[in-house]
Amino acid sequence: MNRQSRIWLSVLTVALSVGVLSSTAWAQGKSELLSSLKKGSPDLKSAGSLAFGPQGVLFVGDTTSAAIFAFDTGDRTSAASAGEFKIESINEKIAAMVGTTAQNLMINDLAVNPISGRAYLSVSRGKGPDAAPVIVRTDRAGKLEAVSLADIGFAKAPLPNPPSPSSDAAPKQKGASPRAESITDLAYVDGRVIVAGLSNEEFSSRLLAIPFPFSESGKGTSIELYHGAHGRFETKSPVRTFVPFKIGDEQNLLAAYTCTPLVKFPVSELKPGTHVKGTTVAELGNRNRPLDMIVYQKGGKDFLLLANSSRGVMKISTEGIGKAESITEPVKDGSTRGQTYDTIGELKGIMQLDSLDKENALVLVQTEGGPQNLQSIALP
Repeated sequence: MNRQSRIWLSVLTVALSVGVLSSTAWAQGKSELLSSLKKGSPDLKSAGSLAFGPQGVLFVGDTTSAAIFAFDTGDRTSAASAGEFKIESINEKIAAMVGTTAQNLMINDLAVNPISGRAYLSVSRGKGPDAAPVIVRTDRAGKLEAVSLADIGFAKAPLPNPPSPSSDAAPKQKGASPRAESITDLAYVDGRVIVAGLSNEEFSSRLLAIPFPFSESGKGTSIELYHGAHGRFETKSPVRTFVPFKIGDEQNLLAAYTCTPLVKFPVSELKPGTHVKGTTVAELGNRNRPLDMIVYQKGGKDFLLLANSSRGVMKISTEGIGKAESITEPVKDGSTRGQTYDTIGELKGIMQLDSLDKENALVLVQTEGGPQNLQSIALP
């Protein structure tokens, strides 16, 4: 064997070794994530915000317990087909499945498993403190099933310093329990579960970054923003919905608040026990509550799709967002400033949404005076 052949053989041996080590590390990482979930019957008391992590692990926000649950759905088979996803009157069909009426059932959130393409819905069966949590999943064929929480692999991460469950602690909220705001949204980002919501601390609006597999939650990061429509800095307004968004090589969160500032937070700054002031990159109009948001690409550019309670669905440009200076002056009379957007007039009644694939989103639509439908839409 000549010298050049020996060199190529050495290079090939190293490449194969690296490949084997990478495959081994991936398998070990997969095993570690799933082995951290121990089989049992979790004490889930409510089901709100949903998000998927690796290997079909579903994270569920339980505001009643002020905790995040991780469940092994076992749903790790790639989707066999594409095409339209549409289930009409899904709230009525779920109500019939769980033995109640549509009037006594609430769909709280929607998440699509990126592996299988199945849709998962968090549901409250009943109303008030006695409502029972249910996790429902379905597919393009319209098959509905409740995810059994008996003898399921799970882990639980209690949140530190949650708000009081008593409505007496929040008399201005017309009897609402402040505990219901302990988890307003969540997402899995680079090995951590990011949780938005309120605490019982002086600066109550916060973001928590909990390592997964779960370890002790530790203190959260209290957050502050300048709210142009209100003309002041705020520390008690919770994030309503957020998405992870990379700007260059830096991971950020883009967070939408009621009435409706859009604020940027670098994930690297979410350190336990610290206080972070976000960059208000847009004011999108007052008298409005953001409902859900996704990020997607169209024509080589990144956009946000934001569903709102009274301002329709916004397609928001992210152009220049990394260099945008924070809004620090009042934005009066319902006017807008910062990142530009278009209102997508044909999209009406959208309550929840999630990415389905590169070209489509899955949305929960409240029809006017009628039932709720689950359907795919083309990304605008």
